[in-house]
Formats: sequence, structure tokens, C-alpha cells
Amino acid sequence: MDKIRTPSLFPQRKKQKRLHPPISLSSCEVKFSELVIFIMERKMGVTRRTFLMELARRKGFRVENELSDSVTHIVAENNSCAEVLEWLRGHKIRDSSRFELLDISWFTACMEAGKPVDSEKKHRLMVSQILQSYPATSDTPESETSSFVAGTVSQYACQRRTTLNNCNKKFTDVFEILVENYEFRENAVSCLAFMRAASVLKFLPFTIVRMDDLEGLPCMGSEIRNVIEEIIEEGESSQANDVLTDERYQSFKLFISVFGVGLKTSEKWYRMGFRTLEEVKADKTLKLSRMQKAGFLYYEDLLSRVSEAEADAVSLIVKDAVRTFLPDALVTITGGFRRGKKIGHDVDFLITSPELGQEEEVLHKGLLLYYDLIESTLEQAKLPSRKVDAFDHFQKCFAILKLHLQRVDTSSCDTSKESDKTEVKDWKAIRVDLVVSPFEQYAYALLGWTGSRQFERDLRRYATHERKMMLDNHALYDKTKKIFLKAKSEEEIFAHLGLDYLEPWERNA
Repeated sequence: MDKIRTPSLFPQRKKQKRLHPPISLSSCEVKFSELVIFIMERKMGVTRRTFLMELARRKGFRVENELSDSVTHIVAENNSCAEVLEWLRGHKIRDSSRFELLDISWFTACMEAGKPVDSEKKHRLMVSQILQSYPATSDTPESETSSFVAGTVSQYACQRRTTLNNCNKKFTDVFEILVENYEFRENAVSCLAFMRAASVLKFLPFTIVRMDDLEGLPCMGSEIRNVIEEIIEEGESSQANDVLTDERYQSFKLFISVFGVGLKTSEKWYRMGFRTLEEVKADKTLKLSRMQKAGFLYYEDLLSRVSEAEADAVSLIVKDAVRTFLPDALVTITGGFRRGKKIGHDVDFLITSPELGQEEEVLHKGLLLYYDLIESTLEQAKLPSRKVDAFDHFQKCFAILKLHLQRVDTSSCDTSKESDKTEVKDWKAIRVDLVVSPFEQYAYALLGWTGSRQFERDLRRYATHERKMMLDNHALYDKTKKIFLKAKSEEEIFAHLGLDYLEPWERNA
């Protein structure tokens, strides 16, 4: 939400050596005992806060130094309602309904009038009625939805329980198109803005039906609001429709669907005049990488989605193969399938072993149609990384596995073509990512590779800005204490960060 800066009642002055001496509560007559004010220091600073408190006391207002049970009005400057409520939660106050949450503009009006003024809507920090603890399902009765306790939504996805139940899919589907286009055009600012907004909307336990429903929500800038408003009024987004018909977007979308093709290659092919995959394959002068050749060879299989049943079958193959070479190995499925998704583009696994150093050899054994092995760079790594989106230093293998379909339950599939003379392919190429971590870093690796992408980005951002820590897939470093914090589980990492533990299925941000 854009911040509104209210002009101060008092002109900014140069710093003076002498300040007004503090005024005790007993030296001022309290004229307006019906209200008790608390002024937040957050984003204001101690000097300005002290000055405003003394001014209010001179004019007969009761002002508390500390937040107490007697406080009736909380005044904030340059803070959204979400930020104030988050601050209150940090002070173990869950029920904010007993306070009037007010912008500094109300305080200024009171000082000018020399008495309390009405806390009109323009002065109040407003918030929608949102379920804070756990999103409701689509089956939640309307009566229950309307009874949600007024709360706030954190700007950080790691403080929101986001399941796969998305009540605002009509908005987030549009956002995903715009995000993809911004990625193709390397517009990182707009890309991140729409990703954060989509993440917030996915959390909400109700469908946005009017613009007032956005009141108090974080990450809802003017561009985001314009898109939402058009969808509410017109049922669609002209901006997204324009993107879908854009030749550059269509070409990039097609190129990037090939395993081994990223933005740089897509840009190169587009500049060369290619618009279809047939044109790319027909150019005999074009040098494709080994990964791209495999991507074209198994294109149809890799383009189709991987089902949960197929992921389970792949999991058995991978576990059997790994434990052939490393009997005590711990093999865990990560990514979207760990978060409860039923379909995906690939299957991710994290592999480790309690026996020091043994895990490094497992990826050198073969069972794959194609693999690209990337060796560990842990020895030269500086951990943890300062970059929110930094890639990790684990040994990893990006591969294509041959899955024989008899390992998958196909009883529900259409078998009408089995009598045809043409041979039916009895296997499918599946994309598999294998990541190997040292045992002592396993908890951090599991947390990082589970996702979602936005959840992980916000988790690292929260660690940096709110806890003065540095987090990546390898470690958590406390910059205040100057120590690395060890963890044997994801729960311990959440505890280090002072966060409520979120199950994998609650991280679908």
C-alpha cells in the first residue's frame, strides 16, 4: 500500500543543542481523561516523539510513555495499518480492536483544535476483515466469513499460511501472465511487485469483489490496483490480453518451454528471426547445447505435466537407485509435490547421508536418459549469501529419467488405441532434479528447495530486515551475535527466526 506522508504541524528545524526539558505527568493538568494516547516511535524517532508527547501534555491530553491497558488511541506516522498491527503482534497484542489506530493527521488536528477531534475515516488506519491464523476453504459459509476477526496480512509470505486453495485465481492467473512478460523483458521491479501482490491474494480466505476489500493489504500499489479494478469491472485485463497476443511474448513462451533454454537463448533466437520451434530445428547452422538437444528429443513428454502418481513412481526409482549405492541415504521429494501439488513440471529430490562425504559419490552412478552434473562449490563459497535470490553451492544433477508406464497406475487411462497397429510407447521422459547436501546442512537445504519461490524470497528478506540475520540454503547467520545457528530440522530454523512453523502445504505463496 502506498504510504501517504502527512505534512507536519511543525516546520523541520536544524538540530539544536538545547531541547525542552522533559515534562512530568504530574506537572500538566489532564483536561481530556476520556482518551489515552500512545505515540509510536517507529519511523518517527525518539526526538520527534518526545516533542509531540510533551506538546500533547501541555494541551491537556493524557499521553503514555509505554503501551499499557489504559491506552485507547495509538498514533503512527508513515505506517500503514498492516505495519502497526504487525508491530502490536510483536508486543504480544493479538486483539487490536480495543484501540483506535490513527494516522498522525488526527493528532495534528487535535493539536490545532486544542481538544480531541472526531477520528473520522480519513484519520483512521483501516484494515479489511481478514482471517489471520488460517485461510478458510471455499466451503466456508458466508456467515463465518463475515465473522472473521479484524486483523492484518503481513508483507512477508513466511508469516502467512498459504494453502493451494486460491480464492482469487481470476486475479492471480492474470498476474502470472504479467509476471512472465516482465521476466522476459527483464523488468525486475514490476515483476517482483506483481509476484508479491499475487502471493498476498493467494493467502486471502475470501474472493476480492470490490476495491474496498483491498483496504489494509500490503503490496497493493497503484499499478496492481488498476489491474484488479479492471478485472472487477470488465471481467478481464486488457493489459494481459495485449501480452497474450504479443509476438515477442509468444515466441519467448515457446522457446523457454524447451529443456535447457533460458532467457538469454530465447533473446538470441528471437533476434535471429525465429518465431517457432520448427524454424529453430530447421536451421542447420545453429549450435544447440547437449541439454537443448535432449530438450528437443523428449519435448512432448517434458511439455506434458507430471502427475502425482508419476512423481510417486519416480520417487521409488530414485530411492531404490540411490540406496543401492548408499544404503543409509535420506531421499526426500521437495518442490511443489512436497507442498501438496497434484501436478508439476518436474520432480525435485534432496539427497543426504549421515556418513560424512559419502553423499558426494551417489550422482556419479547412472540410471538416466540424460543428465547434467554440476559439482559442489561449497569449498569456495562464502556462506550465507547476502543475495535474496542467490543459487546454492550444492552438487546437483538436472536430468531426464525414463519412467516405464507399467510402474504407474494407468487403469483410468483411455486404452481404446491399444488395438491399433502402431506401436504404443510404454515409457515417458520425466524431468528430475537431484540435489545433494551435507548432512549438517540438510535442514536448510530442505527448507530452501521446498519453496515456493516467493515464500523463500520473503523468508530471506524477513531474516535480513526483521531479525538482522542472513539465511540461504546452507546456513543461518546471526549478524548481531556473529554466530552461525545450527538446526537439525525446519522447525528449529523457524524458531531461530522467531516465526510460527508453517507446514510445507502452507507455503504455497
